[in-house]
Amino acid sequence: MKKARKVMKVIIILLIALIIVLVAIYINHRIQLNKEEALRNPLGKLVEVDGHQMSVYVEGNGDKTIVFMSGGGTCSPILDFKSLYSLLSDDYKIVVVEKAGYGFSEESNSFRDIETVLNETRSALSKVGILEDGTADAENKIILFAHSMSMLEAIYWSNCFPEEICGIVSLDGAIPQMYEKMKINMFVSNMAAFASKMGLTRFFPQICKSSSAICAGTLTDEEKNLYKNFFYNKTMTKPMLAEAKIVKENAKKVLVADKRDVPTLFFVSNGKGTGFEKSEWNDFISEYSKNKNESKIVQLECSHYVHNFEYEKIFVESCDFFNQFLDEPELLKIFKEAYPNVKFISE
Repeated sequence: MKKARKVMKVIIILLIALIIVLVAIYINHRIQLNKEEALRNPLGKLVEVDGHQMSVYVEGNGDKTIVFMSGGGTCSPILDFKSLYSLLSDDYKIVVVEKAGYGFSEESNSFRDIETVLNETRSALSKVGILEDGTADAENKIILFAHSMSMLEAIYWSNCFPEEICGIVSLDGAIPQMYEKMKINMFVSNMAAFASKMGLTRFFPQICKSSSAICAGTLTDEEKNLYKNFFYNKTMTKPMLAEAKIVKENAKKVLVADKRDVPTLFFVSNGKGTGFEKSEWNDFISEYSKNKNESKIVQLECSHYVHNFEYEKIFVESCDFFNQFLDEPELLKIFKEAYPNVKFISE
């Protein structure tokens, strides 16, 4: 009996000590976040969408518009894509939309079904003049650069609003069929969210330092510092968790809706970071592309965040793809202007 009491006493003391340590870590985290607030001065514009602020970054003045869409859980999409879009912004208008809970965007309690996510993206673009009155200019349809999970949104967008999208560049995008076999570990995701909220991630800076945006991209030291700040502040936010919970249902909706043959350039990784072996990851894309007549697959020998490792090759291949598939012949343009109500085969 005495032994049991002693054991219980030790357990209680350890629990109290743990709570005190966690409270101290959390307080330190809040203090550090307040100090770092000055670093989080928006790089782009903040626009209100459904009651929360969304961040939209615009760079370049080209005739064609490219919209970058980040993968699930990317803490700072604007910085994550910089190595690639900085190469494209001389000839194209570059836009990066940061979803609710990502980067400079505020969190939102809205349901994260594919319709809501897409509507928020399109509303944000409308607010900055990319989509006039909810639709893209006929002469300036959008090219989507979609990484990982956002490929679902890109496919859904191109099918629901074909008048807005002229092509997709898949940056190791996860197509709907992949989610049938993909394992979503919500326990790990929730633990990551707890660690971020409490400030425990500050004790593991090597995780952030090993991220591809920092160790492989072209960010400056100042930008790396800002990225690290977002890692401490925007790892597995509420919207990110909500997206992960519903992603399989979203994939099923996209699979049903996916009927349009939109020109698509697939950049495919070696599978590292996807949860699949290289052969299986590649097979998914090979099978999917069979139904896309205007498509091309480019195999890359790097891990999942391909745009941080192979940004130069992606830039060259993408420009070649645009010239091959997305530049309409002048004669066709003339016919379209003369007969605006006629539906052409290429559409």
